Amino acid sequence: MRPEILFPLFTPVTALPGIGPRLAKLVEKVAGPKIADLLWLLPTGIIDRRHAPRLSEALPGGIVTVTVTVDEHRKPHSKRQPYRILCSDGTGTLQLVYFHAREDWLARTLPQGGVRVVSGKLERFGDDLQMVHPDHVVTPEELETLVRVEPVYPLTEGLMPKVMAKAVAAALERTPKLPEWLDAAWRQQRGWASWEEAIHLAHAPRDGTDIDPRAPHRMRLAADELLANQLALALVRASQKRAKGRPVIGDGRLRAKVEEALPFAMTGAQKRAVAEILTDISGDERMLRLLQGDVGSGKTLVALMAMLAANETGRQAALLVPTELLARQHAVTLERMSLAAGVPVVLLTGRDKGKARTAKLEAIAEGRAGIVVGTHALLQEDVAFADLALVVIDEQHRFGVHQRLALTGKGRGVHVLVMTATPIPRTLQMTAFGDLDVSRLDEKPAGRKPITTRAMPLERLDDVVEGVRRAIAAGDRVYWLCPLVEGSEVSDLAAAEDRHAALQVVLGERVGLVHGRLKGPERDAVMEKFVAGEIDVLVATTVIEVGVDVPEATIMVIEHAERFGLAQLHQLRGRVGRGARASSCLLLYANPLGETARARIKVLRESEDGFVIAEEDLKLRGAGELLGTRQSGMPEFRMADIAVHEDLLAAVRDDARLILARDPELQGERGKALRVLLYLFERDAAVRLLRSG
Repeated sequence: MRPEILFPLFTPVTALPGIGPRLAKLVEKVAGPKIADLLWLLPTGIIDRRHAPRLSEALPGGIVTVTVTVDEHRKPHSKRQPYRILCSDGTGTLQLVYFHAREDWLARTLPQGGVRVVSGKLERFGDDLQMVHPDHVVTPEELETLVRVEPVYPLTEGLMPKVMAKAVAAALERTPKLPEWLDAAWRQQRGWASWEEAIHLAHAPRDGTDIDPRAPHRMRLAADELLANQLALALVRASQKRAKGRPVIGDGRLRAKVEEALPFAMTGAQKRAVAEILTDISGDERMLRLLQGDVGSGKTLVALMAMLAANETGRQAALLVPTELLARQHAVTLERMSLAAGVPVVLLTGRDKGKARTAKLEAIAEGRAGIVVGTHALLQEDVAFADLALVVIDEQHRFGVHQRLALTGKGRGVHVLVMTATPIPRTLQMTAFGDLDVSRLDEKPAGRKPITTRAMPLERLDDVVEGVRRAIAAGDRVYWLCPLVEGSEVSDLAAAEDRHAALQVVLGERVGLVHGRLKGPERDAVMEKFVAGEIDVLVATTVIEVGVDVPEATIMVIEHAERFGLAQLHQLRGRVGRGARASSCLLLYANPLGETARARIKVLRESEDGFVIAEEDLKLRGAGELLGTRQSGMPEFRMADIAVHEDLLAAVRDDARLILARDPELQGERGKALRVLLYLFERDAAVRLLRSG
């Protein structure tokens, strides 16, 4: 149950004065539906109204606050003309300009002969100084009510700045006095205010430094949010560790056979990762480990070694994959390697029907299937394992925690290994996967050739096509990636279809096309032709997984590379360079190139290390966009910016571990305050994991 002290912050924004159903929809769009959401909406800028010059000294182009006498009202002759009010201060004149304003309201607000303080943007119109729709008009007696430094909030169409500022002010009035959850010595050392003071300071900036994420009050609020995140992850982890695992201690015979049959030696990183996994699964705590490695770093082999350890004890392992195409590819790769050990691999996808499906389900239920590879089809109720010991999940960010639990629920004390080919910066790893131990594959397998990356403007498209024609004649195969058209699968498709048609004219019929609108079987048929060498060029949109392993593909052309994120460009580039021949990646861009796009292309040309690239991507784009936050289960922070607050993250992570080591049930005085913190940041699920609460 949420503590009563927080009730005022968790009521709908409609409880605030002046926020009816229509405005509530707009406020919700910008901030969220609850009053607390308005507190987390920090100002993005300020308007400084302290500059109060005489009119003779006022410079157009900025915000000014001037005291003037109203001299004359000039009414418009037609509705299309503005209403002008002439004012002066003894040193110069100023025209106040209003469009579609009510005459009676103007007469009351700015009576002729009256003295008024007006604030707004000063402009020059011909020889005259003017102010269009002043932001504020008050009498000299009301001057105290004029906010001299105004916070600027994000807005949406139909939501006025005054309404937003008023709503935030009303939300702040409801802020309760909360118990202190930060470590007293740490807070004192940093010189931080209480939570209540910090939230008020954040919404009342006095100058530009107050809206800097490194300002003391902003640092304090970021620390609160990060602590809630880290504490919640630590509680999830603790509860998972309490769920007993069953030790998996294989005798190594199957792994030895596979390793002997490999045409190459395992890298040091692969051996290290296998050793870490084997140590985890041999204990009686359940393993929860993230295996991250660049495209082509050899994750599949590491996963196979772990699965074979389960098979050596007579138990089963399952590999969950996001798409049918990747599932089939994984099954082929695993079978090729596990053949030496005589371990059968069963593939289960949504395409399996009738007798074939029944036969596979029987093999799984009777334990004859040692390794099972599948898509979401594995999660269906009628899929039962004889004795499931290990679950491997590929591309973790494509599955939610509930799907992870659905599969592990098919066995007792099941160990979990999640894999991702998207190298995750250390900071993101801590905030998103803090409940997992991490193994990194930071070496490329022997024999992988470096990929030459070049960038050129789209004006040179004809030269690129000619180069592709020569490469095909020499036996190469080519991926041609078409641009990402923001938010439109239809336009993506149109771009790909146009390029496909244009390339067929020059290169002939051996040009294939795949996109997200093709049905699974059709898409796979084109892919298979590419794998088999019946197609030389594969034109594709990024809607599809280009995860087919084609060692003969040596050229990747990415059109409109400036529209892609760094991590995505790196992923796409990793589709080539998988065979014995030298490979290249061509980034085609449209001029003029923006600063960020130029920086991305530079990073990509200088590095092939996915981890370096991921860190750079975080700096260039911020965490929210890095993995497409909403799809990836990445936490969205409102006040913390992990690119800026990295040192805070490390500190609160250590603090969270220490807190739970001393007070695992959060029963002490600070523990109770921390429960309030978890509820404040809506980590209710984590509180439920406390055995006593």
